[in-house]
Amino acid sequence: MYLTQNLHNSIQQTPDKVATVFQGRQRTFAEIGERVARFAAGLRALGLQAGDRISMLALNSDWYLEYYLATYWAGGVVNPINTRWSVEEISYALNDCGSRFLIVDDTFIGVVDELRSQCPELGTVIHVGDGPPPGDLYSWETLVADNPPAEDALRGGDDLAGIYYTSGTTGKPKGAMLSHGNIFINAVGMAAEGLVRRGYVGLHSAPMFHLADGAFMNAMFSVGGCHVMVPAFEPVSVLQTIAQERVSAMLLVPTMIQMLVDHPERGNYDLSSVHSVMYGASPIAEGLLDRAMAAFPSAGFAQAYGMTELSPVATVLTAEMHREEGRKTGRHRSNGRAMVTAEVRIVDEHDNELPRGQVGEIVSRGPHVMLGYWNKPEATAEAIRDGWMHTGDGGWMDEAGFVFVADRIKDMIITGGENVYSLEVENCLASHPAVAQAAVVAIPSEQWGEAVHAFVVRARDASVSAEELMAHCKQHIAGYKCPRSVDFIDAMPLSGAGKVLKRQLRAPFWVGHTRNVE
Repeated sequence: MYLTQNLHNSIQQTPDKVATVFQGRQRTFAEIGERVARFAAGLRALGLQAGDRISMLALNSDWYLEYYLATYWAGGVVNPINTRWSVEEISYALNDCGSRFLIVDDTFIGVVDELRSQCPELGTVIHVGDGPPPGDLYSWETLVADNPPAEDALRGGDDLAGIYYTSGTTGKPKGAMLSHGNIFINAVGMAAEGLVRRGYVGLHSAPMFHLADGAFMNAMFSVGGCHVMVPAFEPVSVLQTIAQERVSAMLLVPTMIQMLVDHPERGNYDLSSVHSVMYGASPIAEGLLDRAMAAFPSAGFAQAYGMTELSPVATVLTAEMHREEGRKTGRHRSNGRAMVTAEVRIVDEHDNELPRGQVGEIVSRGPHVMLGYWNKPEATAEAIRDGWMHTGDGGWMDEAGFVFVADRIKDMIITGGENVYSLEVENCLASHPAVAQAAVVAIPSEQWGEAVHAFVVRARDASVSAEELMAHCKQHIAGYKCPRSVDFIDAMPLSGAGKVLKRQLRAPFWVGHTRNVE
C-alpha cells in the first residue's frame, strides 16, 4: 500500500476527469499527475533524500493536495504545520523532526526569516503562489516548469509517510509517525463504511494541515473523487462553493455545521447536492442535528471518532444512527462502532477487557495504529501496549459494540475541533511572574463545544488581570489554546497525594450536562 497508488489509478482510468477545483482553477488527474511528478523531481534536484521531512505552512489550496502527493512521490515525509501555531511552536516542530524543507504561501511569508533564525537545519524554503517568490525563496511553479517528471519512489507499507504533531501531555507536542499503510488502510475503511462514494465531489473547508482533512482527502482519492478547496472555513464562502460546485461530501466539526445551518443567508443557496456530512471532535447536539438535516435534506450525517495516533479514525457512527430509528435507541449519542479496519475495546487499569456497560479506557488495535512518536520511545511504549493504542479517553461499550465516551483520562480539552493539553497551557501561565499556580480545565461552550478555562493562584503580593494573562499566553502558544476565561482563587483543591482535583474545579460548570466532556 502506497499513498500515490490511487493517483496512478485515476490517471490510468479517468485522466481527463477534473481532480481539483480552487478559486475557479480546474486541473484534471492527468495534469495533477504531471505536476506532482515534476515537483517531486524539483525536490530531488534541491537535495531531497528518501525519508527527508518536508513541512508546509499554508492555507488550503490545490497546491496543498499536490504537496502531499509530490512528497510521497519524491520519497519524502510530510510534516503539515498548524497555521494557528505561534512561531515558537512552529520552530519546535521543525527542529524536533529535523525538517530541511519548508513550503510557505503568501499568508505566512512574514515569519520565514524568524523561522530561519530559530531552525538551523531549515535550508530550503519554497514559495507557493501565483506570483513570483519574494527574496531568495524558490518558486513552486518554477520547479514544476523546469524539471522533467520523476519516477515515483513507490515508498509504501511500513515506510514513514508523515509526522503529525499532537499537543503534548508533557507540555511539548509529540510527533505521531504514520506509515503509508496506516493512512492507506484508514482511507479504505472510510470508503468501506460508505462515508465517501464514487462520483463524489468533496469540499476541503476544514484545514488541510489537519489529519482529519488528510484522511478525507485520501478517502476521496480511493474513490477517484473530485477535490474542491476554499482557503479557510468561512460560512458564506462555503455555502457559495457548495451550490456552485455541487459538492456532495464534506468534513466539518459541529461548530462549523452550526455556523452554516444558522447563517441568515443559508436559504439563498441550493444545498441539495450534499449527500455526506462527516463530523468529529464531539457528538452533535440533537437540536443542531434537526436543523442540519433540514438544511441539508439529501445528506446523511456520520460521526468519526479517533485520534492522530490512529490515522485517525477508530469508530464510525453511521448515518442510520442519526435518523429517527437510530435516535430511538439513544445510540446517536454514542461515538459509533469500530470501523471495519479497526478493533476497539474498553479496558481497566491492567488492560483487562471490561464487561459491557462498565467504564474504562478506550483502546484500539489494528493496521491503523501509528508507528510511534518521533524520537520518543518511552512515550511510544506507554501509549502502545501489546499492539493496543491507549486513547486516554474513558468510555463504555453497549451490547452491540457502540462506544460511548464518558470522560477523559488524559488531561485534554477539545475546542472547535482542536486538541489542547492542559499542561501546555498551565506551563505557559506559570511562566508569568505573577502566577504561583495554574490549573486548566474544559468548560462547556455553545459555540466551540468546550472552552479553555483557567484557575489561577496569584503569587504573593502580585497583581495580574485575566486579560493580562490571556495576552501573555497569546505571545507563546496558539490562540485556540489560550484561556478564554480565568478564575482567581486562593488555593487549589488537592487530593491526599497533593494532586490538583481538577474534577472538583470543573464540576460546577457541567451541572445539567449528561457527560463531563463533549
